[in-house]
Order: sequence, then structure tokens, then C-alpha cells
Amino acid sequence: MNGEKQAAIAAIDEKADLIREVSGQIWEYAELSLREFRSAELYCRVLEEEGFEVEKGICGIPTAFSASFGSGGPRIGILAEYDALSGLSQAAGSTEQKEIVPGGSGHGCGHNLLGAGALAAALGVKAFLKTTQARGTVILYGCPGEEGGAAKAFMARDGLWKGLDAALTWHPDDVNEAATGSSNACIQVQYKFLGTASHAAEAPELGRSALDAVELMNVGVQFLREHMSGRARIHYAITDAGGSSPNVVQPRASVLYMIRSNRVKEAVELEKRVDRIARGAALMTDTQVEKKFIDGVADTVSNFVLEKVLYDNFALIGVPEYTEEELAFADALAATYPGGGAAGVAAANDPGLKEKVVRMQAAAGHAMNAFLAPLYTGDAFHAGSTDVGDVSWLTPAAQIHVASWPNGCPGHSWQNVSCGGTEIGRKAALTAGKVIAAAAVDLFQDPEILARAREEFERRTAEGYVCPIPADARPVTPD
Repeated sequence: MNGEKQAAIAAIDEKADLIREVSGQIWEYAELSLREFRSAELYCRVLEEEGFEVEKGICGIPTAFSASFGSGGPRIGILAEYDALSGLSQAAGSTEQKEIVPGGSGHGCGHNLLGAGALAAALGVKAFLKTTQARGTVILYGCPGEEGGAAKAFMARDGLWKGLDAALTWHPDDVNEAATGSSNACIQVQYKFLGTASHAAEAPELGRSALDAVELMNVGVQFLREHMSGRARIHYAITDAGGSSPNVVQPRASVLYMIRSNRVKEAVELEKRVDRIARGAALMTDTQVEKKFIDGVADTVSNFVLEKVLYDNFALIGVPEYTEEELAFADALAATYPGGGAAGVAAANDPGLKEKVVRMQAAAGHAMNAFLAPLYTGDAFHAGSTDVGDVSWLTPAAQIHVASWPNGCPGHSWQNVSCGGTEIGRKAALTAGKVIAAAAVDLFQDPEILARAREEFERRTAEGYVCPIPADARPVTPD
């Protein structure tokens, strides 16, 4: 490791207590998407105190921010998230489901760690730029609403990411790896049907049932499923069934749809078909339908050049190390859910690498995957969705996963919340910060890397970015 990277890593170690404190505070706040006011304010205050130039409320989103240090190019962005999930309040360090606030929120996706790790990386890069007087700018972006708001996609619509030479981030997971592969684009739309109330027995002919419209729409979408891409997915939830009295013709009803496809262009087209089904349902029931756009995200675009830089620095930094007490806790937590099998993108896509991962897991001897999974550089697909995809369509982007809970830990679970509030999670955040900072140093010091990353980016995105966000849409949460 060269001296410049050592200085960046040392700066993160010096701020380790601050990173732990921020992670813990955000874990306690557990604020939902687009409502992360205390979380955003904490980050902005800390970053201002650390010498960053902070801009709040970027792209018209109150809980979004940017914090920059340095001048000129290259401009490297680091992405932070900090929203929680509803219904996942959970005591930290517990191997039993134990709510702190009944029905409250919790960081079931580890975004308290994600943001803290991104902060650590920004502090490390700042130390590098300040010590070496190197030309360049690091920008930490506060990106709210990943769980239901898609702030990065709204920022993409406004062209924010085009000004970067590269973007780096990470996500908590059950494995240490350089992430790769495409994901599903996803669009959320709420359809509200308005009818006419009437006595269901005495005057049914005067009623116009909004609930009938919702049910007919769902039937229409069911038939659509036969005629869409095999990787496309459509999910729905009836958010308002119009009341609890069966003897009243329901005058209102709402359904929330999530429309996914492997390419954002396909998702946008599929959304139009769902729109037409909604209008048809309204026509059949003599009701009215209102469409409320919630959010939309694009599929992710891989960048093997940046992924290799992250992987090499991950190998250089090393994976988190655990105490016997931490490993015992992880093993006990893992006993609360079914086993997870071979972890990571390499194991999922390459039989030979899967065997290697299985051997690594056996050598680790505990539920924590305390090893760096092999680098995978082939086509891969994840059925989930993330607004990091929209960033990757506008600038070269890459991310890592760092083991933040035991192998196979179910996503969006109380187990994630419990582990994310412990030192296991905080070690993951510090490790992620160091890996990203070290990779950023390479990008600042070697223009050839950025040139090759840009060439790959241009080739992969030649068809052009189709933004899933309408021009007049604003970030909202479902009713």
C-alpha cells in the first residue's frame, strides 16, 4: 500500500469513533423514506465540521444533500443512504425478535451502516486530497428514500450524475465482494378509483363500485403476465378497499402497483400497458381513475474496470475481523432462520467459483463469511431493484458488498436490524469506507483507469438512458 492510501486509511481510523457514533445515531433515528430529517441534519452538521462544503435540499428533495471537498477534476462521487423500513423496530444485539417501539421502524437493510461507511470513505479521500494537494474533488451525496422514493433517479432526471467522472458506493450484505450484474428496473404507481356510494341491497343500480374497478384491473394485469418478458415482474397491494361495510357500494378504492423489468425502457413500456388496463377497468365499472406516480428506478449497468479496482483494494485492506463473542452472537442469530448456502454473485453464476466459496465458508467455521469472495466478471442478474441503477446510466459506477450480518440472513428482517446495531455492523461500515477511499485514491492518481472505465461505460450505455421519472413528478410516498 502506497503512502497516499496509508494516509487515507489512517484518517478513517482516527475518525472511527465518529463513524461508529453516526452509525448508531442513524440506527436509533430509523426514519422512513423521504422523512429522514434528523438523519440528514446529522450528516450535514458532521460534514460541515469536517471541512466539507455542504449544500442541503439538492434537486428539490428536502432530505438530500451534497458535501464536497477539493477543486477541479476528476470528480468522484460517493453515495450515502440512510432511510429505514416500517414495522422493523428491534433491539440491537438480540437473538430474539424484540420490538423497541411497537410497530416502529428499523434499519432492516442496513442503511445506517451504508451512510456511515460512505462518510468514512469521504473523510479518507479528503485526507488524501489535503495531504497531497492533489487536484480533484470528492463529493458525498446524501441520497434519501432508496426504500420508497428513488431520490437517485430523481437526481438522474435532473442530470446530477453527468458531472461525475465516477461514482462509488457499497451495501451491507452477508458477503464480502465486488458487486456486479444488472438488476430490474422498477416503477411504482398508485391507481385511485372513484365511484358512487349506494345501498348495496335497496339501490345497487345507483352505485358505481371503485372496488370492482380495482378487482377488474387486477384480473386484467393477471392476463398481462402471460404476455411480458420472463424477467419482468408485476406486484400489487390494495391500499384502500373502500371501507368495511359490505352493504355499501364502495365509492373509493386504491391499488399500488410495482412494475419491474430487466431494462428500464421495457419497464416504461410495461407501465403504459398497465395504465391502459386501469383505464379499461374504470370504463367497465363507470368509475374514474386517477394515476399517482410514486417512483421509478433503472436497471444497473456493470463496470468491470471499476469493479476490479474495488476488488483489488478490498484484497489489500482485508475483510473485517471478529471477536469470539461476535462470532458466537452471529452463530446464534443464524440459528433463527433457515441456512443460506453459498453466498455472493460469483457463487450464483459460476459453478467452479461456487465450490471455492463453499470451501471458504467451511474454512471460516462460523456463520459470518469472513473472507473475500472471488471476483466475478460475467453477466449476472439480480431480480431486485435499486436507484443506484440510474446513477450507473449517467456515469461509470460500481459498488462493493461487505458482510454486515451472518450468511443467509433474510433481507429486510429483524435479524438485520439487530446485527446492524452491533459492532459487527460497524466494522463493516469502517471496512467499506477504507476500501472505497483506497479505490478513489487510485482513480485520482491514475487517469488511465478513469479513461478505461469511461470507455466501458460508453459502450454499455450506447442505447441511451430512458428515465423512468416523468418530467413533472416530485418524490412522494404512497398514501
